[in-house]
Amino acid sequence: MQVPLLDLRAQYQSLKPELEKAILNVAETQMLILGKEVDSLEKTLADYCDSKYAVGVSSGTDALLMALMALDIQPGDEVILPTYSFFATAGVVARLNAIPVFVDSDPVSFNINSALIEEKITEKTKAIIPVHLYGQSADLDEILAIANRHNIPVIEDGAQAIGAQYKNGKRVGSMGLIGCFSFYPTKNLGAFGDGGLVTTNDEQMYIKLKQMRNHGMEPKYHHKFVGGNFRLDALQAAVLNVKFPHLHKWHQARRDNATLYNKYFKQYCLSEAPGITEFDANNKVLLPKAVFADSNHTDNHIYNQYIIRVEKRDELRAFMSEHGVGSEIYYPVPFHRQECFAYLNCNDEDFPIANACAETSIALPIYPELAKEQIEYVVKVISNFINP
Repeated sequence: MQVPLLDLRAQYQSLKPELEKAILNVAETQMLILGKEVDSLEKTLADYCDSKYAVGVSSGTDALLMALMALDIQPGDEVILPTYSFFATAGVVARLNAIPVFVDSDPVSFNINSALIEEKITEKTKAIIPVHLYGQSADLDEILAIANRHNIPVIEDGAQAIGAQYKNGKRVGSMGLIGCFSFYPTKNLGAFGDGGLVTTNDEQMYIKLKQMRNHGMEPKYHHKFVGGNFRLDALQAAVLNVKFPHLHKWHQARRDNATLYNKYFKQYCLSEAPGITEFDANNKVLLPKAVFADSNHTDNHIYNQYIIRVEKRDELRAFMSEHGVGSEIYYPVPFHRQECFAYLNCNDEDFPIANACAETSIALPIYPELAKEQIEYVVKVISNFINP
C-alpha cells in the first residue's frame, strides 16, 4: 500500500470546478493584485479568527517580518521565541539585525515553554513570538501575563494553526497584538502558492500594517515610513475564498484521523494514553496530545501535522519509506544549533526538550482524504519496526 505524506491532488479534484471558475474570473477581470478577492478574504478571515481586522500579505514569513517592522524593531533589539520551529520565526528577527533569544520547548505540546520566558527578558526585549506549533495553541494565559507585566507586545505565529482554539474558546491570532498566518499549499487552508495574513484588534496597528504591505505608502507615492512589497495576489485570495467554506470539515477530518491513529497505536504498539513524555520498555511511541482540549472547544488542535516520537527515528523513517509510507521530520535542527546563529554562542544543554524533539519526532500522513485502511497500515508498519 502507498500512503503519501500529503496528497493535494485529492483536495483539488474535489473542488476543481469551483477553483477553475474562480481562477478564470481573476484572469478575465485582470485585477491581479489586492482588489475585491483580497477584500472578501480579509473580511471572512478577520471574523473567523475572532479579530477586528485582517490584512492579506504575500507569505507567512512576510507576515512575521511585517509585524516586526510595524513594531519598529531595531538592530540590537531582542525578540524572544522558541528554538524549535520553522526557520522563518527566527529568520525574520535576524533579517532586521535584531537578536533572537531562544527558549526551550514544552515536553508535551512541543510549543515554547512559557515557564522559561520571563528569565530571558532584559531591557532590550521588544517582542515575544510564541508559535502555535503543529496546529495547537501555546500557553497564552501565561505568555500574555508575562508580556503584560513587562509591557512587551506579543506576535502570535499561527502559521500552522489557523482556526485553532485556545482554552478560552478564542482562536489563535486574536489574543496577542498581532497574529500571523501562512497559506503555503501544505497548510490546512492552503493557496496555490505563497500567501499569508496578519490579524489585529488594534485600529492604529491595522492602519500601519495596511500601509506597511505596500511600501509604507499612503496616499499614493507618499511614504511616512519604509514598508515592503507584501501584497497578496488576487489569484491566491480567490483560491482561498473557494477553499475556506470547507476548512471546518477538513479540521474535523484531521482530528478524526488523529483519533484513529491513537486507537491503532494503543492496539498495535502498546502505547499508553497520549501526552506521555518518556520512553520505557512498554511504551516505544510517544503520541501527540491536544493540551487544552475540552468538549466546548472542538477546534483546540487542528493537526496541521500529526507528530509522534520514537527513539530510532531515522531508521524508522527509512523503514516506512521502504513500505510505501511517506513522512517528514519537523524540525531536525533547532535554531540554537543552526550554523547561521553560531554567533549567539548558545549553550546546547539549555535546550534538552527541543533537542529531544528534533532527534526523535516524525510526522505521519494526516491529510483529510486519508482512508481508515491507510491509517491502520501506517501504524502496522511502525509496529513491525518497533516490535519485530
